[in-house]
Amino acid sequence: MLAMLAEPPTSPIDQARDILRRTFGHAEFRGLQAPVIEEVLAGRSAMAVLPTGGGKSLCYQIPSLIRPGLGLVVSPLIALMTDQVAALVQSGVAAARLDSNVDPTEKAETWRRIEDGELDILYVSPEGLMQPWMQERLSRTPLALIAIDEAHCVSQWGHDFRPEYRMLGRLADLFPTVPRLAVTATADARTRDDIRAELRLEASKEFVASFARPELVLSAERKRGAGHKRVVELVTARPGRSGVVYVGSRDNTDKLAQALRDAGVPALAYHAGLDRQVRIDRLEQFLQADEAVMVATIAFGMGVDKPDVRFVIHADPPGSIEAYWQEIGRAGRDGDTAEGITLYGAADMSWALRRIGEREMEETVKRVQVGKVRQVYAMLDGTACRAAAVRRYFGEDGVEACGQCDLCTGAVETSDATQPSQKALSAAHRLGGRYGRGRLVDHLLAKTKEPSDFEASLSTWGIGQELSANAWRDLVEQLLFEGLLREDPNDGRPLVGVGDAEAVKAVFRGERRVLVQTRHEVEAKTRKPRKGREALAIAPSDQALFDALRAWRSGEAKSQHVPPYVIFHDRTLVEIASAKPGSRAALARLGGVGEGKLARYGEAVLQIVGGFAG
Repeated sequence: MLAMLAEPPTSPIDQARDILRRTFGHAEFRGLQAPVIEEVLAGRSAMAVLPTGGGKSLCYQIPSLIRPGLGLVVSPLIALMTDQVAALVQSGVAAARLDSNVDPTEKAETWRRIEDGELDILYVSPEGLMQPWMQERLSRTPLALIAIDEAHCVSQWGHDFRPEYRMLGRLADLFPTVPRLAVTATADARTRDDIRAELRLEASKEFVASFARPELVLSAERKRGAGHKRVVELVTARPGRSGVVYVGSRDNTDKLAQALRDAGVPALAYHAGLDRQVRIDRLEQFLQADEAVMVATIAFGMGVDKPDVRFVIHADPPGSIEAYWQEIGRAGRDGDTAEGITLYGAADMSWALRRIGEREMEETVKRVQVGKVRQVYAMLDGTACRAAAVRRYFGEDGVEACGQCDLCTGAVETSDATQPSQKALSAAHRLGGRYGRGRLVDHLLAKTKEPSDFEASLSTWGIGQELSANAWRDLVEQLLFEGLLREDPNDGRPLVGVGDAEAVKAVFRGERRVLVQTRHEVEAKTRKPRKGREALAIAPSDQALFDALRAWRSGEAKSQHVPPYVIFHDRTLVEIASAKPGSRAALARLGGVGEGKLARYGEAVLQIVGGFAG
């Protein structure tokens, strides 16, 4: 347990600020952390929507250390619980978790610590918490608060709905005097309303921070085929950096990881089909490495707090803007420049819509999910600032363009393609929806091999000579995005036909324009993003000490089987290398060095610094 303060601060928030400094090594709260913490310290329930990297966990960790009793945290993933418990233990907090990966001996010891009042914070899964035997044991334990992490999992309108989270509304009856805090990074207004209703927080205060992530440089581009070749190009253009590549299927995850390894990239594959121990080992390897690329399905990522991820690439696009912002948000958590790059295509959108159509769910929910798919593709294929589009989606007002995404910087231009669109739509109509995209393009260019007399006699045969085959493919893709053309799945061999009749008529009447994007390929490929190491602004004279500190940290992390960043973040090591503290007191004044880490690592760090003195 944390030692009692000799002279307690005069107010709860002052006490919280003191713990922030002494335990976590931070000088001041960020954003809405302070008001959220004040609300919980007052014994009131609340909901907080804070951006990825915005310090949500401190909003329940610090009150757990101040209020009497045990802080109970409900979390959806074992990896998330493991990571947060490891970080807390490094800071000197008595924290533990109870999940299916904890062996019986450790579970028994954890319950002993709970019953003896030795534990500050306990992490549990929603399934575990809803077990009657666990509720009975916890009912005999004084609770400081109950935190529901990743609370968007409660909502059927959200992007990661988990039915077991719906049961958590019963906590209001089971623990009526205990304040409850729901936290998430991604929830639009409708999802927030659903969370509050399901968790019975309607009368509680809601804190919603800005969704801005100014450190993220966003871009998106149309796919060619599966897009694997382009992913390899993008990753190999960013050597020596950590990144995540999201892929839609397990099979393609393995294939793309191998393609990257063949190109000399230290790439790992991660998906739910792998043996559990393999997943654990690969996650640890990724977190430990200074340079690694994780190629993964969405089974990877929630709560993984690796701060130096410099890029996230979607080889296959996410199904909603919430999922996009959460997954892209795994880059740049240290606040330094990072990139979010998405490859997408009309086939991806069709597949996503088809999957929703095949699911068993209420029609109202299905309509909302279809709308979310269309919104993410409208953002990806749109012409307005990407970051601003995301922030407006989440309900922010007064949003300005970011000035740095590919649309803001002019890497993508638009041009009017209404006239060639009319030709493509006419050809699709006359071909009667019997052929795929390639045949439609060949028809426009009069390149169909052995065309029938019927096809060659059509007025649209060969009328598209003004565009190249690639340009026609891009335009057909655009018309599919806009619903002017539609694609029949046809058992995996899609057939293209005319889409929304009224919209098509509007194009022919000149009432609706069709705009297409033109990407400056050379610029997009050769532009060199800023490296994270450069963004840390290490003076040349400090580089050797910084490297020595990182090497020491890496050894410590490997010996303890924890990620390096739970020992010290890179930014803290930069401060140490710059300040070159000569005493424990001087070291304690630096950001990220709390009392627990000072006691644990202070002498080792000072010894390394001393070796570079003079």
